[in-house]
Amino acid sequence: MSDFSVPGTATGQRQGWDRIHDFAWNSSAIRKILVLALLALIWELAARYNGKPILFPTFTATMTALWEAITTENLLQSAWASLYVLLKGYVIAIALAFVFVSLAVVSRFVRELLQTLISMFNPLPAIALLPVAMLWFGLGEKSLLVVLVHAVLWPFALAALTGFESVPETQRLVGRNYGLRGPSYVVRILIPAALPSILYGMKIAWAFAWRTLIAAELVFGVSSSAGGLGWFIFRNRNELFTDKVFAGLAMVIIIGLLVEGIIFRIVENVTVRRWGMQR
Repeated sequence: MSDFSVPGTATGQRQGWDRIHDFAWNSSAIRKILVLALLALIWELAARYNGKPILFPTFTATMTALWEAITTENLLQSAWASLYVLLKGYVIAIALAFVFVSLAVVSRFVRELLQTLISMFNPLPAIALLPVAMLWFGLGEKSLLVVLVHAVLWPFALAALTGFESVPETQRLVGRNYGLRGPSYVVRILIPAALPSILYGMKIAWAFAWRTLIAAELVFGVSSSAGGLGWFIFRNRNELFTDKVFAGLAMVIIIGLLVEGIIFRIVENVTVRRWGMQR
């Protein structure tokens, strides 16, 4: 029998719905939107059942507060203040980690030193360094940068070092046969081969830095004159504006989803996925 069907007939309509169904379930973005919609519905129903908005506002009330905070309270400016400090600490830590890991590749002593430092400091919560940072650098951006560098440096260095050590010996020999040494060997051989591990480490380090920054801002603002998202949450919690507290938390989640789902996704698509190094 022929698979041809006339549009508008029952068979054609059924095939059209099948195509829509297949597209929806094969699209990662649509699946994530459906999951988020389901979570929002559960949140709304649970809050209405609880009936205590001072403790647990509804999803609709939170979104209303979020919109009001964006339009009237400069919430986006607070978010940018947080992201600006985070980006500075993130870049500094990534650069330091690359220097340490590159030296560890060519020196056994540096490798053992770096592995020891990672074992010592990676389990140490970055927020635990906040009192020391405040004592040394005062109430301001420098203290946040110290905490952020600690949060990013060690998990990323661990991922990058693991990626470099897992590079096949065949690729290493190719680099040596071409006479590559030092930085050129790292840039042309090790980094491309270990890129999946490096990107994974960058995502983990981003998550650590983002939650550390928000936690630190709950204690003090980005600087003595301006506060970030964490300070926005803390201030509204003191004033018992629970819907705005949840709005600030929602903004934290939204930024995390955008960075993870768009920025890192684009980087992966144009690198490791395009090169067939990752599915």
